Amino acid sequence: MRVAFVHDYLTQFGGAERVLLELHKLYPRAPLFTSIYDPKPFDGAFDGIDVRTTYLQRWYGVTKDFRALLPFYPRAFDTLDLDGFDLVVSSTTSFAKGARARRDALHVCYIHTPTRFLWYPQEYVDDMTPVWARPALAAMRPWLRRWDWQAAQRPTVLVANSHNVQQRVASIYGRPSDVIHCPALVGGFDQYLSCEDFFLVMSRLLPYKRVALAIEACNEFGKRLVIAGTGPDEARLRRLAGPTIEFAGFVDDARRRHLLATARALVVAGVEDFGLVPLEAAAAGRPTVAFAAGGALETVVEGATGLFFREPNARSLAQALQALETMQFDPQRLRAHAQRFSPEAFRTAFATLIERYLGSTGGS
Repeated sequence: MRVAFVHDYLTQFGGAERVLLELHKLYPRAPLFTSIYDPKPFDGAFDGIDVRTTYLQRWYGVTKDFRALLPFYPRAFDTLDLDGFDLVVSSTTSFAKGARARRDALHVCYIHTPTRFLWYPQEYVDDMTPVWARPALAAMRPWLRRWDWQAAQRPTVLVANSHNVQQRVASIYGRPSDVIHCPALVGGFDQYLSCEDFFLVMSRLLPYKRVALAIEACNEFGKRLVIAGTGPDEARLRRLAGPTIEFAGFVDDARRRHLLATARALVVAGVEDFGLVPLEAAAAGRPTVAFAAGGALETVVEGATGLFFREPNARSLAQALQALETMQFDPQRLRAHAQRFSPEAFRTAFATLIERYLGSTGGS
């Protein structure tokens, strides 16, 4: 059976790219199609994989400003030549679901979210878009939404990364989907590190992540907060930060694991589609304080692996942080919870799903 993978773009190393690497382990010799590829952020993670890019790769400077290519991605994925493949596995937050598989092939699309900047612009686009550019984006949005809806009808099967995303897929694209939770990096944490007196945010610095709430809460609470991650919202967040706030910037895997294993707790202030980091924190034996919505409701067990705050403001979060300081969490219970979302469990579930659909379509 000839297999191909398709991914939106490879320009930054986040949760979606880690999931893609786990998916690729199912068929390690399969080529990976993507719009553009910049190997620098991945520190060799995609070395040895046959990465094939679109014509957009030849455009000067595209990997430095991949968002500027917004109007051009639909055609790039429309024109991918996948006729030689019996199984296509796409992994997407935006465009890869629009890849056209052969009519008799099986196309399984793992969808992290309906395209956020089209369907939830108030969360993702508006705060990062200059005022002068907003009219152009608003003018393009109806056309892009039509393409995006049509693209979501092309895969044979949609697989959502959470029940939260499953509901969004049904609401926006009008299609049912299976659910296979994202894999989390649950191994390799040092279980004997002492807890230090700081809270941790580990996230891309984007407005919809609401890192500002964590900063404001720790400013008010007078607690140390370490923020690991970079992104376009960083300058604004630095202006909000008081003396107890530390920006760690990009952290490598070793530093990431150390921070998760030594933090008092992880803080997730935004509404996540699923959210891998609370599971990584649990694997390290640390609880999470999360906003009670979205994917956190599937990855955090209140009172056992963390706490929720229920109002989207800094005071509500500060109260949850204060409450957590008086609580004890069982590290073994936290780690057992995380193991339910292991990469091995994810790959087994995905392979079973593919075999089931191959059987129902007569593929081999």
